[in-house]
Amino acid sequence: MKIFKIIDLYIIKKFLGTFFLTIALILSIAIVFDISEKIDDFITRGASTREIILDYYLNFLVFYGNLFSSMIVFIATIFFSSRMSANTEIVAILTGGVSFKRMMFPYFISATIVASISLFLSHFVIPYTNIQRLEFQHAYIDKKENEGFKDIHRQIKPGHIIYFENYNTKRNSGYHFTYEIFTGNTLSYKLKADFIRLDTTINVWTLENYDIRTIDENGKEELEQGRKLTRSFDFDAADIVPRLYTVEMMNTPELNDFIEAETLRGSENTNFYLIEKHQRTSWPFATYILVLIGVSISSKKTRGGLGLNVAVGLVLCVTYIFFMQISTTFATVGSLSPLLAVWIPNIVFGFIGAYLYYIAPK
Repeated sequence: MKIFKIIDLYIIKKFLGTFFLTIALILSIAIVFDISEKIDDFITRGASTREIILDYYLNFLVFYGNLFSSMIVFIATIFFSSRMSANTEIVAILTGGVSFKRMMFPYFISATIVASISLFLSHFVIPYTNIQRLEFQHAYIDKKENEGFKDIHRQIKPGHIIYFENYNTKRNSGYHFTYEIFTGNTLSYKLKADFIRLDTTINVWTLENYDIRTIDENGKEELEQGRKLTRSFDFDAADIVPRLYTVEMMNTPELNDFIEAETLRGSENTNFYLIEKHQRTSWPFATYILVLIGVSISSKKTRGGLGLNVAVGLVLCVTYIFFMQISTTFATVGSLSPLLAVWIPNIVFGFIGAYLYYIAPK
């Protein structure tokens, strides 16, 4: 029993030590390349040193370190397991009476530590750190975003439909605006205006050249027309054209509420939001699958040694990411369920890992 504990602690220390060293090296290289690419934007747009370090790169480390944690775990597992195999340490463990299944125990303990941290970061911490990172990126890095949108239909609450033929997000104004209220399937109110603008200081809309039709339960209509009207509505500018990246600033309970509201409004971007939600769980869970594959392919001595195993690991990482991109693309532009799209790579690689684990002891 004591020998098992010694082996477990040895593997856990190797696992976590290699993981944190690998993630530190990869993120250091990523920051160097990122700085070289964006230094001109920082200088020309007047970003301060404090903002660059604290608002951007500190949160950059947290975001990308968590995003690629499962991949880095995979590479780290292959690296130190291949070293152990080359030094005949794994052979000694197995010939000492420890089964391959039992040897996997400390690997999965380590994977659980990493996956648990990643889950907590993904659901609750990363959205908070994304606020500063994305706002900095929007202010100092991103190119001018699209400000004009056409043919916007939104259901702001049950039976309340708004429409903009054109809407400008920077000016908070639009042309050919319509607001319809339905009682059951019957139209009971319709407001039309040639132009509409939001006063963000008091959250009041100004409408120009408007028509209002009110229809009572007996079908009697009343018509009101005018050149100018000020009115408050149950929606604001963010409800009309929400930025896709704002979901990255919401923790999971907030994101669930947002998705529910956007589904009610008939948003065309609901699948993007659902993919963001499901990936917060699927990426950390992939840690277990990739550790299983990593140990299975690196636990035996091979003629290519460490280099071959690392190369195989990198190919599998690229394949996994490519597979994830393909499946999520089908979800956003096709009819594939976002939940299924996000989990398909884990399911496929899970079967691959199970097969490799089955043949590894042989």
